[in-house]
Amino acid sequence: MIAPTADRIKIAQGFWTSLRSLNLQPQDVVRQAKLPLSVIHEPVVSTEQYYAIWQAYSDLIGEAAKGIVKLATAFETALYPPAALATFHARNYRDALNGMVRYKQMCPPENLSIQEVGELVSIELQWQHAEQPGPPVLLGITLAYLLELGRRGTGYPLKPISVEFVQSVGEVNVLEEFFGCSVRTGMKRNSLTFKSTDLERPFTSHNQELLEILTPVLESTLNEQQRQLSLSDKVKAILSRSMSGGPADIQAVASDLGISNRTLQRRLSDEGTSFKLLMAQTRHEQAVAYLSDPSLEIKEVAFLVGYEDQNSFYRAFRSWEGDTPANWRVAQERRRSALVTK
Repeated sequence: MIAPTADRIKIAQGFWTSLRSLNLQPQDVVRQAKLPLSVIHEPVVSTEQYYAIWQAYSDLIGEAAKGIVKLATAFETALYPPAALATFHARNYRDALNGMVRYKQMCPPENLSIQEVGELVSIELQWQHAEQPGPPVLLGITLAYLLELGRRGTGYPLKPISVEFVQSVGEVNVLEEFFGCSVRTGMKRNSLTFKSTDLERPFTSHNQELLEILTPVLESTLNEQQRQLSLSDKVKAILSRSMSGGPADIQAVASDLGISNRTLQRRLSDEGTSFKLLMAQTRHEQAVAYLSDPSLEIKEVAFLVGYEDQNSFYRAFRSWEGDTPANWRVAQERRRSALVTK
């Protein structure tokens, strides 16, 4: 089941303003995306339209990495949407990132999570409520924006320890100059990794009075959206976030939801499903999405959807699609090629 908000994605008006600062007219981007000009003034767009707009921007700007850096640095802080503006006025970088993780739930299809191990902290991006991964330029922009948020908030030239991307996002040397560290592609996740001490840097832009105004409104909006989701939607969202680290068990999911295992099982049964079925559906949906990216090897896809054993992934995929992952990928590519040549 797809969440009710999954196909309603907000585009901040500041995005269109930033395009103009790069000498790109919004109408040219929309035409390149083959969409009606009315989307420039629409408050929300579909996932398909959202991806088309970002791909059009990438096509028009030229090289993807340069497009990522240009837009990340061109976006004016004053034009941030309310959720992003609240994080900009956080107490420190850690609070800002935690806020982004929370409020990003209101803005699919990107999903963020924070993992802290020892003295290192990683912010990981995954695609939530989407049938396929977003364009590379969108992936790069999201991580570049998180770094730019920290740099602007702290007034300090923050540099991650490392940046990882699953797919290619353009010229690596351009990205390394912006991020100030090694940028690796073809990895198993999309992430920024910092020293934990960097996250404690205070924000010079901290504004407690403004936060006291913005936070209740944002929390109310987020809570209202979450109330509209079924329990099945919430379980699948949690599974999607955790999948690349190995499938979450029912106890971990129940704990995340603040309910007992028994209550979770009973309520899922009331919705006509089960934890085991939702796990299989989530893996299936993510497998199809990742296999659509030809840059990913099948063994990488198996890992990303929570299978340590590639043979187990093959057996599961055959039960879903009636074919092997390799054959399915070839058939999909032939279908896409046939559509292009029509």
